Amino acid sequence: MTILLLIRHGENDYVKTGKMAGRIPGVHLNEKGKNQARALSDALTGVPIKAVYASPLERAMETAKPISESHALKIIEEPDLMDTNIGKWQGRSWKVLRLMKVWKVVQNTPSRFRFPEGESFPECQVRVVNVLERIIMKHDKPRDVVAVVFHADPIKLAVSHFLGLPLDNFQRLGCDTGSLTAIFAGESSASLLKLNQRPPFDFLPKKK
Repeated sequence: MTILLLIRHGENDYVKTGKMAGRIPGVHLNEKGKNQARALSDALTGVPIKAVYASPLERAMETAKPISESHALKIIEEPDLMDTNIGKWQGRSWKVLRLMKVWKVVQNTPSRFRFPEGESFPECQVRVVNVLERIIMKHDKPRDVVAVVFHADPIKLAVSHFLGLPLDNFQRLGCDTGSLTAIFAGESSASLLKLNQRPPFDFLPKKK
């Protein structure tokens, strides 16, 4: 059984532009985001993390760095942990997108939506879950702890998968910047330990 620490990257200034970042390169943590990354690292000090995986996007790598350094681990970049491929919506205004009729589909029946020239939510879910299943198989010793740093929607889609929730309900889950969601997963079962929790953490095993 593996404890997956699904960590959302820290805050960045691009969100303040009111536009969807998607996979745009060069989106870095702002000062608050850097503080969130340090707080996560401090809270996970003493937790026997065996590996640190991260999306290659800068905001995820910068969040993973303090955690990897405090545990003397190299970050394993995993391209399939990238944020959702939102295609033509990348860089577009949230305000404009929310006025579109299709926005109701995104919020209420996301399983039926595909981003223009991008991927669908089911495709994103399969992509991310395949990565996490590989991580579980690789780190399958009792209570191995693995940190995985990536993005909000992919994290929520992963939680939905492991808990057997309908994909159309994934938007109801919370995933704030700098938060941790923990899943205890094995070959035949999975359970949610914590959802969308900010430091400090009092439920993780510590090194003795």
